[in-house]
Amino acid sequence: MGVISVRFNKDEEKILKKLSDHFQEDKSTLIKKSLFELYENVLDLNEIKKFEAKEKRGKVSFSSAEDILNG
Repeated sequence: MGVISVRFNKDEEKILKKLSDHFQEDKSTLIKKSLFELYENVLDLNEIKKFEAKEKRGKVSFSSAEDILNG
C-alpha cells in the first residue's frame, strides 16, 4: 500500500477534524471516501453525456409505469 503525504492549511485541517468528528471516521478513511465519491461523480457525468448524445440522435424512448406493469 502506498503512502501519500498531504499538506493542509489551518482551515483545511479544521474542516477535516470537524468531518472526522462528525462521521466518527479517521482522517485517512474520509479522504479515501472523498476520492471514491469524486470518481463516482466523474463516471456518472460520463454516463449522462452518453445518454444525452443518444437522446439527441433520437435513440431514447420512455415507458410509463402502466406500460411496464402491463408488459
